[in-house]
Amino acid sequence: MAHHEPRSPVGEAMVWASRIMAVGLAMFLPAVAGTWLDGRLGTTFLGLIGLVIGFVAGIGWLIQLGKRRPS
Repeated sequence: MAHHEPRSPVGEAMVWASRIMAVGLAMFLPAVAGTWLDGRLGTTFLGLIGLVIGFVAGIGWLIQLGKRRPS
């Protein structure tokens, strides 16, 4: 196993901030894409499907982050 030097508190905060931002985007962008497709195709359900997919993906990612052992 590789030995890693401990991160500074600022470095650890940056890691968590980037993880949280990535999860937020994973939850938000499918809904935006579905809404955009609704406008292009004249439908009304793709935005809702994107919202559900994004929510499920984001919750799954948060569960994985929660199960991870602290480094």
